[in-house]
Amino acid sequence: MKQVPILVLDFGSQYTQLIARKLRESGVYCEVVPYREDIEKIKARKPQGIILSGGPASVYAENAYKPSEEIWDLDLPIMGICYGMQLITQHFGGEVVPADHHEYGKAKLSISDSPIFKSMSDNQTVWMSHGDRAEKLPNGFKVIGTSENSPYAGIANEEKKIYAFQFHPEVHHTKEGTKLLKNFAKYICGCSSTWNMGSFAKEKIREIQAQVGDKKVLCGVSGGVDSSVVATILHEALPKEQLICVFVDQGLLRKDEARDVQNMFKLLDIPLITIDAREEFMEVLKGVTDPEQKRKAIGEKFIEVFDKEASKHIGVEFLAQGTLYTDVIESVSVKGPSKTIKSHHNVGGLPEWMTFELVEPLREIFKDEVRKLGLELGLPKNMIGRHPFPGPGLAIRVMGEVNEEALRLLRESDAIMQEELRATGYYDKVWQAFTVLLNVQSVGVMGDNRTYDNTVCIRMVESVDGMTATFAHIPHDVLEGMSRRIINEIDGINRVVYDISSKPPATIEWE
Repeated sequence: MKQVPILVLDFGSQYTQLIARKLRESGVYCEVVPYREDIEKIKARKPQGIILSGGPASVYAENAYKPSEEIWDLDLPIMGICYGMQLITQHFGGEVVPADHHEYGKAKLSISDSPIFKSMSDNQTVWMSHGDRAEKLPNGFKVIGTSENSPYAGIANEEKKIYAFQFHPEVHHTKEGTKLLKNFAKYICGCSSTWNMGSFAKEKIREIQAQVGDKKVLCGVSGGVDSSVVATILHEALPKEQLICVFVDQGLLRKDEARDVQNMFKLLDIPLITIDAREEFMEVLKGVTDPEQKRKAIGEKFIEVFDKEASKHIGVEFLAQGTLYTDVIESVSVKGPSKTIKSHHNVGGLPEWMTFELVEPLREIFKDEVRKLGLELGLPKNMIGRHPFPGPGLAIRVMGEVNEEALRLLRESDAIMQEELRATGYYDKVWQAFTVLLNVQSVGVMGDNRTYDNTVCIRMVESVDGMTATFAHIPHDVLEGMSRRIINEIDGINRVVYDISSKPPATIEWE
């Protein structure tokens, strides 16, 4: 087991993985493990510091999440965030009580002199999200940060190198949160900034070669950033005859996407097998309206199609997937008690009847790191800059049952929106943009005639990693141009709306 400079114990916060991303962004490698991780496994990683994440529970709740008591005896620097702070407060003799009112959102943090605040600003903006709060300081601790509603927003026992914060430094809204985490790793724990995508690529190539040996790998590709990066790193790691890249045209792609995928793999000089499975996928989606059932039906059909293709090749023992950290945390926390948001078709392993072993080189990195990895591997910038596209494709952008007419309306509206986005220079300014067919009809007027047609929603968000997102503030004249073209050029649509929800509380995709 390799050394891990910073170990994050996950107590169930939806933000836990962001701690890892922010530290890696600073060049410090870290891993996330369950709060209940065995103490011997923790010791085996030889961490230089430990971070206790936030979480949805109360330290006084029945069956409250508690780490091994022995972590306090490791003589390591510890940082507690939100729930982690409350654990520290409770353990060292302080008092935690339910707050008079929940503090949720932005707050101003006043700081005192402390090495963990090196080069940081006073009266800075931080993000609060908590119910319980510290009422009495634990023994040996002092206050190093306050906010209007949190007199103990930051506390420390600097002799023991234990720090605790009521706010979340890992989220985007805490303006200097990355600097705080880096200060903990660098100045408190003594970590070096050696983590980067170049070293990650070399390590993953070695791991792939060791895992696969002389066997063959079946790699499913969609043309998106994730699968393209997976195919490329496998291409770097393995001889050509060991890599079988398969593109399944499942009929749920955007306009002209199948052609674009084939052209892209020619450019990469990676052999590609294309399978036309449009009829098969439409058959399993017939009559299905529940989004979870859609995802599961599509995921099962993908596996079935891959298995059928694999049977044509001798020596295939592995299936490669572009699973990301965000897929894992939103599906089911395999490393902690985080709540399930939605399942992803490429998470959760393979059915029992399958004989493949999974190869998932991106499972421990985030979308922004995948893009950096792609550039490191020599992929062109225009490919790396493509917006994320969900594995289930357009099926989860059609509200209700998926059929050919719904897909036509969605493809054409999305194509027009993308054209306008690129023409106005906003494509690279937003993280993701797409249209959703609401399957809601409304009255309209075209010429002198009454219409009763479909509504399309435009969804555009700004984000870094997909864990949190805000709706994009696109100029009204740009949105107006999209709306006018969609309504005028597509028969069957007479209304366009714009989604101004952020994540949380909404998700980026509608299903």
